[in-house]
Amino acid sequence: TGCLLKDPFTALSFLALPVIPKLKLTDRGLVDVDLFDFIDLFVS
Repeated sequence: TGCLLKDPFTALSFLALPVIPKLKLTDRGLVDVDLFDFIDLFVS
């Protein structure tokens, strides 16, 4: 039970770091780092 990662908060901090490729989650949304553009979360 619980998280299997040794340090889950460190892993989460890297998710938000927008300079590590390819797709990153920021406070403004999902970003494609290669295109420097936001990705739609829903298909219209």
